[in-house]
Amino acid sequence: MSSIDIHNLKVVTCHGVLPEEKVNRQPFYFDVSIEYDFAKATKTDDLALTLNYDEIMHKISDFCKDNTFDLIETLCHRTALMLMRNYPIIGVSVTVKKPQAPVSLPFDDVSVTTTLTRNTVLLSLGSNMGERQSYLDTAIKRLGEHEDITIQKISSPYENAPYGGVAKLPFINMAVKISTYLSPYELLDYLHLIESEAQRDRSIRWGDRTLDIDIVFYGDKVIDDDILTIPHPDYQNRDFVLIPLKEIAPDFLCPICRKRISQL
Repeated sequence: MSSIDIHNLKVVTCHGVLPEEKVNRQPFYFDVSIEYDFAKATKTDDLALTLNYDEIMHKISDFCKDNTFDLIETLCHRTALMLMRNYPIIGVSVTVKKPQAPVSLPFDDVSVTTTLTRNTVLLSLGSNMGERQSYLDTAIKRLGEHEDITIQKISSPYENAPYGGVAKLPFINMAVKISTYLSPYELLDYLHLIESEAQRDRSIRWGDRTLDIDIVFYGDKVIDDDILTIPHPDYQNRDFVLIPLKEIAPDFLCPICRKRISQL
């Protein structure tokens, strides 16, 4: 994969916490590296098949001038998001430098960097209460409504017996393949919001539920902390997870066992 790099794009505007920074303009410098496949452009020499870096630089400049933030961390992250949302790029790294930051020591500049990358994420969905398919369909609709999530494939619904020995009613299970540059934790928060909208009751672990959405895989990331475990634990022993996944992503490679889903 290739990249288009922009160095030291200068934008003079107002960002900062102090009152004087909100009225007195100062320079900010942007370094931007955009991951993009421009192989077709190299074969045809056609501008329409690559990114117009003049347009991108003006887009960054306008965004920086049209918005005001206290923190350059916010400016940096929002700029990266703006680029991901406006261009068909694979990933972007944005560094914002502030050479006139109000620091009473000699220095060249203060900078922050944000890196965003599109990842393939596989989700497992289930419902065993009420209008089960309606809950699943609404959840998929809500996934598609998020501007930072792109739905790529949706499995067929599968009916399964409850798992874990607590739930009593049969489930309908599905799998969804998405692309997103939300972090795993940002995505988890959004999934919990969708579950809450479906009146998901978490008081009984493994109990009957209107909606359950799990992150089974997030690209090749391996996470194990108090909040999140990826790949989802014990997924290999759960047919209600594996069968829908095999339908939509048979060639996806597990980052731990190094087997494709079709081989499990």
